[in-house]
This record gives sequence, C-alpha cells and structure tokens, in this order.
Amino acid sequence: MKVTGILAVALLLLALLPGVAAHGTVYVARVEGVITGYTADQFDRYISRAEDEGAEAIVIELNTPGGRADAMQEIVSRIQNAGVPVIIYVYPPGGMAASAGTYIALSSHLIAMAPGTVIGACRPILGYGQNGSIVEAPPKITNFYVAYIRELARMSGRNETLAEEFITKDRSVTPEEALRYGVIEVIATDIGDLLQKADGMETKIPVRGRGRVVLHLRNARVVHIEPSLRDEVVRYITEPTIAYLLLNLGILGLIFGFLTPGWHVPETVGAIMLVLGIIGLGYFGYTSAGLVLTILAIVFFVAEALTPTFGLFTVAGVVSFVLGGIMLFSGGGEYLVAGETYDVLRIAIVVMAILLGLFFLFGVATVVKAHRRKPGAGKEELIGEIGKVIEDLDPEGVVKLHGELWTAESADGRRIPVGERVRVVKVEGLKLIVEPLEKPEGGG
Repeated sequence: MKVTGILAVALLLLALLPGVAAHGTVYVARVEGVITGYTADQFDRYISRAEDEGAEAIVIELNTPGGRADAMQEIVSRIQNAGVPVIIYVYPPGGMAASAGTYIALSSHLIAMAPGTVIGACRPILGYGQNGSIVEAPPKITNFYVAYIRELARMSGRNETLAEEFITKDRSVTPEEALRYGVIEVIATDIGDLLQKADGMETKIPVRGRGRVVLHLRNARVVHIEPSLRDEVVRYITEPTIAYLLLNLGILGLIFGFLTPGWHVPETVGAIMLVLGIIGLGYFGYTSAGLVLTILAIVFFVAEALTPTFGLFTVAGVVSFVLGGIMLFSGGGEYLVAGETYDVLRIAIVVMAILLGLFFLFGVATVVKAHRRKPGAGKEELIGEIGKVIEDLDPEGVVKLHGELWTAESADGRRIPVGERVRVVKVEGLKLIVEPLEKPEGGG
C-alpha cells in the first residue's frame, strides 16, 4: 500500500511540473494563394478535423495577397464559430496576409507573424479595368468594410484605429509594428517557437461552447495536415493570370473548332480549358466544381454518341469525369471521405469513368447510328433479298418473300422449280425479277 501511495504522489507531482506535462495535439495546416470558395472549403475541412480530433488548437499558416470578399466572410464566420482555437500564423518569411487575409487574421483567436512578413492593405476594390488599373469600390461598400474590420478588431480587443487605417490609408505593417500597436500577439520564427511563446496565452475571442480558453501548447504533439493534390491544382489555376489565360485559350479553341468542322480537337481542348478557367475564377467550391466537370463529361459522352470521333470525345469525357470525381470527394482524412475509404473510391471513380466511356463509345453510338440509318422502302429495300419459290417460275411464278407472296420472273428465262431459294435482282412494278441463289453450272 505504501509503495502504491508513493507512486501515485510521484505521478501527480510529475504531472504538475512545468514543461513536463504532455498536452494535447496541435494541428498545423497551410493555406496559400488567392482567397476563393475553395479556400473556404479548406478552412472548413481543416477546422472540422481539429474539432473532431479534440485538438488543443489548429495553426493555419497563411500566405495570401487577398481575394474574394464572399469567401473571406465565410471563412471569418467559420473561425468565429469554431469549437477549437484557431491561430493564424502569417508564414513563411516573405509572406503576407493582405486584403482578405487581414480580415481573416483579425477574426482568429490568436495572430502570429513570422519575421519578414506583412499584414494590412485591405481596401475593397471591384476589380481591374482593361488597362490593368484598379476599379475602386464606391463609398457605400468601403464604409461597410470599415465598420466590418473595426468590429472584428473590437471583438478581439485589437487596435481598432490601425485596423481602420488598413482600409482608409491602405496601411501595411511589419510584425514588430503589428505587435507594438496591438494587432497581433506573437512573433515567431517557426511552429516550435510559436507554440512556446503562445503557451499560457488566452484566446482573444471565445471558442464556441467554451468561452475564452487558456492555451496549453508547450510539448503538444504537432500534426501537419498536408494540402491534397486537388488543393495544389486549384491553387495553381485560381491564380488570376492562369485563370484569365485558360478562359481566353478556351474561347479561342471553341472559335477555331467551329471554323474547322470535322477535326474536333480544338473545340474539345477549348471546352476543357474554358471550364477550368471558369473554375479558376473562384466562384465555386470543390463540390460545385466537381459537378461542373461531371456535367462536362456527360456532354462529351453524348457528343461522342451523336458525332463519333473515334474516341476523342470519350477520352475527354473520361478525363473530365475523373477530375470531377476527385473534386467531389476528398481523401487523406478530409471531411467527406476517410482516407482508407478514398483509396477504394478513387478506383471506383476511374472504373466508372471507363465503363461510361465504353458505353457511350460503343453502345449509344450503335443505337444512334441505327436510328440515323435511312429506312429502305419499295424497290431499294427488296433488291438483294432472299425468297423461296412457291410456284414454279417458267419463267413466271410465285415467290414468298418476308412472309408475303410476290409475282416473280426468272431473270434469264430459265425454269426455277418450287422450293428453290432465289435472290431479287430487280423490281418492275409489282413483279420481282429473281435469279437462283446458286446458279446451275454450265449453260447454253
């Protein structure tokens, strides 16, 4: 009993020693590039995983020049309703949290920046003119976002005046300035440094269902959530220059295809590029983009059936269907499908795409061709058909053809007895001119 008591006391003291107790898990995810609907999906996926695993916190390494306002607001809402502390870490050195990224950072439970990064400059704009100039947002919109960013700063106890100047004066600040002016909480060189410095801090905004939380990050187990292949592909095509290029090349491909009918390659490639360009504009999330690609695949399959191209449209349909399936379903422990299930699902997507391609390539094409074949009628239909002599042809008689009785005449005037099979060589009115199916040898 004494030994047991001593062990219990020793374990209790060990747990209370600072720097020794093991805390929970901290997830680390990376978000880069333009803020789009896909970025909102990424944030939701990463935060949901941290919530499901009961993580101590999730750190999102953010490096963005900004992006869509609607996607930004969706991300802000997701962070502020998260059941786990969300730490925005502006990283790597040389990175930024500009424009929409500034709003996202100010909505988080804690903000950290790496040396050499910048935050701020988030004046709303409507887009760019044909000459590349910025199209300023009207005062009504600007005033809304001024109030919006001030409220984000107020809720988190951060510097409201500087937050407003991020819009009204297009101001940007370094990590040292941001820390001095009360915009961020930590300057850290890497994740390990961040966890050490943020340990013991209280979240700047309440965590859903838990209120303000004191972070226990020292010695936490760090789990990195790597971006999936589709995240990398989407990040690439959502670059404004790439999306614009895809759109223009797609339109040119369609025009060139219409001007050179029969080839089908330009319009096929153009259609794929055009859809990828539209997806790259960032109006869609992953699910919507997957549905668009799946619909494009069906269009290609139907086009193959209606206009056989010896497999060109089918290949394009299979590629679009596979890409759509990958967009629709996630892998690697993401929120729709678990990693082990996705390995099987990925094979199922490819197999289904191939089966659909083969069906439309051969099955539907055959049916359409049969419907397209002009039905024979009258004389043209009967020529070459095989019948049977019912009444001797000497040289005229009766032949049974397709269940009907016809007056017939031997083509060469020879007698053809009952029971012989004959072939129609000509039709004269209602009389068939026939010849024996197997002509007798010799002659004279």
